Amino acid sequence: MGDDDAAFKALADPTRRRILDLLHELDGRTLSELETAIAKHTEMTRFGVMKHVKVLAAAGLVTTERSGRHTRHYLNPVPIRLIHDRWISKYAEAQVAALSDLKTRLESS
Repeated sequence: MGDDDAAFKALADPTRRRILDLLHELDGRTLSELETAIAKHTEMTRFGVMKHVKVLAAAGLVTTERSGRHTRHYLNPVPIRLIHDRWISKYAEAQVAALSDLKTRLESS
């Protein structure tokens, strides 16, 4: 599977996107911390969270670092940026940004 394919597959799942959002808010979370945060929105076991983290790691969107007894997970935004550069640059960025801003404003109303 290509890099873009793995990233798109990883980003296709709402739980994995939530994990990335959580890591964006506070990088370096442990699996237990991610499980606790995810449990607020859905009933998912530690094993389920671990499977999602593995998919994100395989896509290069999450890196892990062992620190004593804990393994910390970090967001790696580079694959998302590469997708952005490859796909968004093909289109007029100003128009895409304007539509995105409009969508955000309409949804917040």
